[in-house]
Amino acid sequence: MRTNEIHDMTTLRSQIDALDEQLIALLAQRSRLIDRAAEIKARENLPARIESRVEEVAMLARSRAREAGLDPDLAEALWRRMMEHFIAQEESQLGRP
Repeated sequence: MRTNEIHDMTTLRSQIDALDEQLIALLAQRSRLIDRAAEIKARENLPARIESRVEEVAMLARSRAREAGLDPDLAEALWRRMMEHFIAQEESQLGRP
C-alpha cells in the first residue's frame, strides 16, 4: 500500500506495526550473522572491533539513506548504535575486545 493511499490512523498504525515486525526479524537475522562473525574472528584471531569496517558500514548507511530519501544523520546514528551493540556482543562471545 502506498502512503498516499492511507487515509486513517488505524491503517497507518497497522502498516507501521508490520514494518516494525520486519525490522525486528531483520535485526534478529543480523544478530545471528554477528554470532557467526564472532566464531570466525575467534578462529582467525581478529578483534571484535575493526574500525575501518565500522566506518565503512556507517558511510554506507549514510549513502543508502540519502538514496532512499531518509535523513543520513539519522541512519548513521542508528547504525553506529546498532554496531556498538553488536561489537559488544562479539566481545562477550570472544571474551576479549
